[in-house]
Order: sequence, then C-alpha cells, then structure tokens
Amino acid sequence: MRNNRCENMTRRGVLRCGAGVLAAAAAFPETPASAAEPPSQIMATLSAYMSAAASRQLPGEVVEKAKHLILDTLAAMISGSQLPPGRFAIQFARAYGGEKVATVVASDVVCGPLEAALANGILAHTDETDDTHPLSQTHPACSIIPAALAAGEQFGVNGTHFLRAVTLGYDIGTRVTITLGKLQYMTETHRSTHGICGTFGCAAAAGCEAGLNTQQMRWLLSYAAQQASGLASWQRDTDHYEKAFDFGGMPARNGVTAALLVQAGANGVDDILSGADNFLQAFVPKNDAALLVEKLGERYEITRTNVKKWTIGAPIQAPVDALEILQKRERFEPDQVKQVVVRVATHEASIVNNREISDICLQHLIAVMLIDKTITFQSAHDKARMQDPAVLHQRAKVQLVPDMELERRMPHREAMVEVTLADGRVLTEHVEAVRGTAENPMTRQEIMAKARGLIAPVMGNATCQKLIDAVVDLERVKDIRDLRPLLQRA
Repeated sequence: MRNNRCENMTRRGVLRCGAGVLAAAAAFPETPASAAEPPSQIMATLSAYMSAAASRQLPGEVVEKAKHLILDTLAAMISGSQLPPGRFAIQFARAYGGEKVATVVASDVVCGPLEAALANGILAHTDETDDTHPLSQTHPACSIIPAALAAGEQFGVNGTHFLRAVTLGYDIGTRVTITLGKLQYMTETHRSTHGICGTFGCAAAAGCEAGLNTQQMRWLLSYAAQQASGLASWQRDTDHYEKAFDFGGMPARNGVTAALLVQAGANGVDDILSGADNFLQAFVPKNDAALLVEKLGERYEITRTNVKKWTIGAPIQAPVDALEILQKRERFEPDQVKQVVVRVATHEASIVNNREISDICLQHLIAVMLIDKTITFQSAHDKARMQDPAVLHQRAKVQLVPDMELERRMPHREAMVEVTLADGRVLTEHVEAVRGTAENPMTRQEIMAKARGLIAPVMGNATCQKLIDAVVDLERVKDIRDLRPLLQRA
C-alpha cells in the first residue's frame, strides 16, 4: 500500500514533512560524491589480480599443494559425515532443498549452490581434520573448497579453473586477516578471524569461477565486506555445530552469495577499502593495509598452509608427534611410564587443557597415544573412551605446562615432551616443525594415506581410489560436476 502519512497532515505539517524529506536528501544524496572517484591503488591491484586469476598459470609446486589440500578437505567432508554436526548438515540440506545444481558430499543430496556451500562447509569442519594457516589465524580450506565446489558446479568449470579459484581464495582470504592482525586481533576485538578470512576467500574463489571482471571483483569485495562476520565465542561451543558453521558453512555460503549476486547483475560500492565508512575504518586493522596486496603473484598463501597429520586439534599435533618419535625410538610400554610433561605455548594450552571434546583434549589424546601408539579418526572421536579406566589411568600421568618461551615463537606450534619412566630414565623430544607444516611438509603419498583412512571406511576402497586419482589428475577433469559420482553415496 501507498504510504499516505503526509497526505492527512495540515498545510504546516505538509511543509514540515517536505522540509524533512529535503533535509534527508541533502544528508544522504542519491549518488555519493565519492562514487565517481577512481579506486585506491590497493583496490586496483587487488581487483585486477583477482579478475585475471582464471587465466593465470600457477607454478608447479603451487598446483601440487592445492591438490594436497583439496584431497585433504574432501576427506574431511566425507569423514565428517559420520559425526553429529555432519549428519545434521546433510539433513538440513535435504530438508531445505533448492534447485538441483550442487553436490552435498557423502550423501545423495543435490541442491542449490548456497545450500551446498553451507552444508559442505559444515562437513569440512565437523571436527579437526582440516588444514590451518597459522600466519592468518585461520582454517582456509573448510570454507574455500566447499565454496569453490558449489560455484564450480553452478558454472561448470574445469579442473584447472577450479584449482586456480581455490588458490586465489587462499591468497585473498588469508591476507585479509594477516592485515587485521590474526590472533591478537581476535583476542582484542572478540571477532572470529576464521569467519572473516573465509568470507573473503570464498568470495574470491567463487567470483573467479563466475568469470567476474575487474569492476565486478570490486563489487564482489564490497558484498564480502558487508557479510564479514563471526565472533570468537565459537570457543565456547562444545559440540562443534556452531564452530563448523563459523569456520566453514557461513563463510562458504557468504562467498557464493556475493559471487552469484554480482554475476546476476548487482553492482555495489566500487572501493570498500577507501572512502566513507570503508572496511578498514570499520574493522581497524593492526597492520598496514598494503599487506592485502603484498607479493601477490609471488607468494602463494596456499604454500604456507599446514596439513594436519593427525585428525585432532592443531595445538596437539606437535605433542603427539613428539610422543610418537619417543615411542618409536625407545620402544616403551604405557605401564613403564611414570609421568609425561607436555609444554606448549600458553594460548595453545588454554585451548586444549582438559577439554570435554575428545579430539581437542590434550591429556586424553596423550593417554590414547600411550596405549595405542597412534591416533586414528575413530580413536580421536571415541568420546566414550574418555571414561575408560585404562585411559584415565594413563591420563592421570599427563601434566600440561603453558610455556611463555614457546608462546613467543608462535605462530610456530612447537612442543616439548618429557617422559619419565619407572626405571628413572627421562626421555625428551622437542618438535619445532610438525609433520604436515609448510616447514616439514607431508609427501603426496602421506596425504593420500591420510585420505584413504578417512574416505575408504565411508565410500569404500574402489570409490576412494578413483577420487584420489581424479584429484591428483584434476587438470584432466573437463567439468567439476564429473566428480559427483565419486563424492556421493546413497
């Protein structure tokens, strides 16, 4: 209905109403004076780089690392389907529906790209299997790869285009939170660096697949900035539903939304990094904004990303590595152990200290490692085992010590483990670079072995091997939708 609010006024009231409208028009002009201004140098560089990404040839080592992370993340999605948040994500996508465009992994659901991005993002971070990028305080893959998969299916991109889109997502998303200030920024502002990085990274990946030009990429970034969100309160989520949404599902959906809006014809603010009420003013980065474009095309952030050897929380990777080294070298049994002292960075210690979640509780996982001499996906997620008397007996021997010296060495997640045996011997191991980190990378064979352990129990050995082969040879994939039969199950 028409608003007749002014029509029923007295003449004086009408004049007042008109004056108010004129005043509002003066305060909020229809076309902002800054709209015609050229973009800032940072925005010009960033948007030009993004629009050219689909045709930019990548160095061989970058392509190889991208394949590692894609396979690792698909494995995380598939194994995540076995856990409560993952089952919920599939159920949600099935109920919510949408046009049958995009695949929901480890299910028979085909739905709209927004719903698929959301569900697959949750699947990818249903637990602690996915990668980390310590220099930006983020988990890039769990949102960027689901977003790239959904948008890739929407636009029918080939495997090479998909690889380039994923790589671009890492380059853009991580640089945003590096600029903001990573862990210190999250601590001081209570904002989640994970959701912010993911939203920008997913928008870049999806925009690349949508074929957006330089102007459209600037609008895309504005829509990403409008959706940049997430609170550090995810640290209080004990069941991983909201954490998976914040790290994976929300930013994946946000990024695909931004790309679809602009690809469909929406325009927006031409430079969200400068001018009135811009992103940098709103989020107040701790670092120079020039970091947003530092070494674009020279330094690929995907190569600085860490793969988790173990399907457990990142702060526990180094302690478990150290204990494995000692067990293999000294060959002791759990009953020979009198005490285990684990030193990690102070902030890391606060994340994993006696947590109620089995895969991020350091004391519990060290106890499991003492008994089993390894940690599998199944053992890491066996919550009932947290009450097993045999595990509790070993857990009582574990002492966690927050270490300020190791804190100063962050973002390197180091650990020192000291095992005192009943015969008086004291065994020590200091892990400075965890297996799977950029400093100590896993080989293709190790990545494939991890993937097999996660995929085969769900999809079967034959499908698992076909999926691994397809990812290793992504350049031969003519349409990313051809992966659907290898990603779905009844």
